[in-house]
Amino acid sequence: MAITEKNILNRLYFVAGILFVFALAVVFKLCTIQFVHGDKYRELAEGRIVKNIEIPANRGNVYSADGSLLATSIPKYDIRLDAIQPSQKTFNALIKPLGDSLAKYTGRSSSYHQNSIKKARNNKNRYFLLARNISYSNYIRLRNFPMLELGAIKGGLIVEQTTRREHPMGGVAERTIGYERTDEDGNVTRPGIDGAFGVKYLSGVNGKRLSQKIGNGQWKPIVDYDQVEPKDGYDVYTTIDVNIQDIAHHSLLGQLEYYEAEHGCAIVMDVKTGEIKAISNLGRNENGNYYERLNYAVGESHEPGSTFKVMALMAALEDKVIDSSTIVDTKNGVKRFYKRNIYDSHHGGYGKISAARALEVSSNIGLATIIDDNYSKDPNKLIDRFKEWHLDKKLGVAIIGEGKPVIPEPGDKLWSKNALPSMAYGYNLRMTPLQVLAFYNAIANDGELVKPRFIKSVKEFDKYIKVFEKEVINPKICSDNTLNVIREILKNTVERGTGSKLYSENFSMAGKTGTAQTEYWMKDWKDNKRYVSSFAGYFPAENPKYSCIVVIHRPSIKKGFYGADVSGPVFKRIAQKIFTDTPLIYDLETLEIANSDVEKEFQSYYTTAQTYKTIMPNVVGLPTMDALALLENMGLKVKMQGVGKVKSQSINKGVKVERNQIIILNS
Repeated sequence: MAITEKNILNRLYFVAGILFVFALAVVFKLCTIQFVHGDKYRELAEGRIVKNIEIPANRGNVYSADGSLLATSIPKYDIRLDAIQPSQKTFNALIKPLGDSLAKYTGRSSSYHQNSIKKARNNKNRYFLLARNISYSNYIRLRNFPMLELGAIKGGLIVEQTTRREHPMGGVAERTIGYERTDEDGNVTRPGIDGAFGVKYLSGVNGKRLSQKIGNGQWKPIVDYDQVEPKDGYDVYTTIDVNIQDIAHHSLLGQLEYYEAEHGCAIVMDVKTGEIKAISNLGRNENGNYYERLNYAVGESHEPGSTFKVMALMAALEDKVIDSSTIVDTKNGVKRFYKRNIYDSHHGGYGKISAARALEVSSNIGLATIIDDNYSKDPNKLIDRFKEWHLDKKLGVAIIGEGKPVIPEPGDKLWSKNALPSMAYGYNLRMTPLQVLAFYNAIANDGELVKPRFIKSVKEFDKYIKVFEKEVINPKICSDNTLNVIREILKNTVERGTGSKLYSENFSMAGKTGTAQTEYWMKDWKDNKRYVSSFAGYFPAENPKYSCIVVIHRPSIKKGFYGADVSGPVFKRIAQKIFTDTPLIYDLETLEIANSDVEKEFQSYYTTAQTYKTIMPNVVGLPTMDALALLENMGLKVKMQGVGKVKSQSINKGVKVERNQIIILNS
């Protein structure tokens, strides 16, 4: 019995010892927490109930080239009340005046507001909403109401500020200017200029305000001032001209609505600087209305169709495998290439025509024949020329999402024997409208290929932060001779080619129509044909100021689908209204300009004109326009081949001529 009691006592001593050791461990841990890690844990505990909340900075404004406001950040405010923060004495004294003020503001009775606030105080509501999403002026008005004017500590005032991006011009160019968009995962993205220049210039620096957690994930500012004031973003000045933008937008919109097209875009670019003066992107929604849906001009790569024939012919001219007078047989409108027929839109074909005329009438067979005859044995020669012109590379514009051009070459999946003739008339390759326009702009700009530019400068008030200058991609894409020939052909395309419907005696234009089949690989294409209609060019034709491209996807074929009918009129309307609404003004310092070469050339012309009346003069070396004027004044009928200075004449000097006699001049 004694042994059993002794065993029990030993066990009790053992348990007590364990408890004692455990108590010592607890005491040791408490001392460690208190004296060693105390600051750390106190900071963690405080961080769970008090922390700095970021106050978003106002994004900088976006302006047009003339200073018109295109996008701005408008501050909006939520006003709340910590209903238990005011003392009972303060609450009792000011609840009625506060109710009266809120009644005048909202139109509801004073008793309604008093009862609501009293109920919030009884329920210990520390986040009671008084007004949501109000303007700055109304925010100033409310914060001066009784009780609220005492601030956060004494009056329980809670002010939460957010910003909203507004576009004073509405939907015009909204996609290019940019707007805030939240995806399915809650990520905020900003397309256009707002996205491209947001982080570096527009965003600004967020501020901080000390706030306290009051439950349910809600945080209440402890004070009504910021610990760190937010710094607004810089202002961005774009190249957009609001007048030209308005012209482009409404010209495109009217045509899209008439042709019931799926979507389209229009771009107007300053020839010399590369500044984008207007860019409109309109897509149709399910209700049939058009809005700035996607940036088709920058991001949509597609087969350009006949507008690419200009590049193909220029390559052949520059490589000197043909000249503009080279005869090409377009047959009767159908020609077989590598077991595949190529057709011309003109029924019966054009027969044998010059290379220049093949482009003017947009002959698929003509261009395919020229390219296949001269490059089929060495296709890389043509591809290398396209690469030299940067047609296989992105332009590198600042706006996010530029589409990638596709120029296939031997060895690629897209390559076959038919690749070369297909590329000649704009198939089997892909480019965006802006990339096509940049090349046409180079033609108008004496061969200088410049990068399209959307931004002029970044400013903070009147201080320039950064100025964006013209960027040259290629200083000279081809020889002056090739440029002169192609510019004459593009002018003739409007005067007597596929763009003849657009011709106007009041102002000159040059350009190329384009009509391309799209989605032709779909099984239902024959029953539901889809086209892309386009027109690219510049104006005035003689001294280009602006280049422009219009691309319209999937117009109703019941109403029309050719580029000259669908997209061409938009181009003409834009050019016409720019001429009439925003006339081109050139400053002349003086009309007395002395130029010895011009004087000498005129004197030679005058002497010849006075000497020769019925005897053929020598016009070799004269500019074609001077030779034309001289010979037509003699009563001759002049046919010119080429542009520039006269190289040969069909009637020799000294031969007696008669009125209405035909003479051919080669340049």
